[in-house]
Amino acid sequence: MMSRLGIALFLGLLTGARAQLLLHNVTRPPCDSPDVKAAALVAQDYLNGQHTHGYKYALNQIDNIKILTKPDGSEIYLMEVDLLETTCHVLDPTPVANCTVRPKVVTAVEGDCDVVLKKVGGVMSVTAFKCKTEESTEDLCVGCASLLPLNDTAGLAMVSASLVTFNNRTGKESLFAIMEVGRMSTQVVSGGARYLAEYVIVETNCTADDSDDNCVPLTNAMAQRGFCQVSGVSSLHSIQCNIFAASSMMPIVDTNGTFPVPAPVVHVHAGNLPKVHGLRHHKLTALHDPDLSGLLSAESGESGESEESIVPVVPVVPVVVPVGTEAPLVFLVDPVVGTDAPVVPGVVKREAPDSPAIVSALLAPVPVCPGKKKFF
Repeated sequence: MMSRLGIALFLGLLTGARAQLLLHNVTRPPCDSPDVKAAALVAQDYLNGQHTHGYKYALNQIDNIKILTKPDGSEIYLMEVDLLETTCHVLDPTPVANCTVRPKVVTAVEGDCDVVLKKVGGVMSVTAFKCKTEESTEDLCVGCASLLPLNDTAGLAMVSASLVTFNNRTGKESLFAIMEVGRMSTQVVSGGARYLAEYVIVETNCTADDSDDNCVPLTNAMAQRGFCQVSGVSSLHSIQCNIFAASSMMPIVDTNGTFPVPAPVVHVHAGNLPKVHGLRHHKLTALHDPDLSGLLSAESGESGESEESIVPVVPVVPVVVPVGTEAPLVFLVDPVVGTDAPVVPGVVKREAPDSPAIVSALLAPVPVCPGKKKFF
């Protein structure tokens, strides 16, 4: 005859198996598992490919992940990821992995994205996403540079003056025009306000011997483009520009080599400086859901799957807790949701004793999400 403990263990395993059978189509793996990290990098590269203004973003943390397995064997990944703005412009050919994340002290910009990916035959692709972009308000210091709106009059005056300085330098065959202002900030120093700016330039149809009054920016893929950093004021400033290779406009391959990511095309503003309506940073593309999947909620971005239909990766585990001289009692512990796992009929569920430390360790939930932060 089976002992009471044996029967309880059998029922516990049976309940876990039944739950797996009923809910086999949805799983929640650890956020830092290799497959999930690979999917997050695919999402990162795709989002950067869709981002047509401003800077590239780097993956910082995976907040949540749910995987839906369809009857045909394909999988749908529902992910929440945190991204951080880097110092690489979207036209910069430098891989995101080699780009520097902008630190908090100079006002970091954070992207919070919900992404839907599809995995068919081992190939991962993004089908929908929703992002919101915000400035970080942490670790800002008194006296540090603060962001300005991208249409700030004084800042743009310095940008225009610095471009004249750059075009007047000898050794260039073509004149350049401003393509996009990426960031402007100001800092109070001895002597007054100092401005800092970053902007993209593009080759025009004028040569160094022509007047720049009627120059037209070139829009073809082989036109030279560059990234400039300037500091000072209109009348006295320093400027440094890095010209990108023309090949940077060609399609690139994402970090996992699974599919080509087209290089973003930034709109060229002919004539005057671009008119940006008071924004202090360039935002990620907000929404992309061409098939109206319904997997991106209207509010929090949480997927439409309910928590009750999620199967933990770590199965329900029976834990034996001795209580004095009584017969052993079985506690069903779900490592993901703690002690709220289903109770097997016929098994008594009691509070664990306070004394043994090992019992507390066994009953503690196993953290699977969010994943570790890569930067801050």
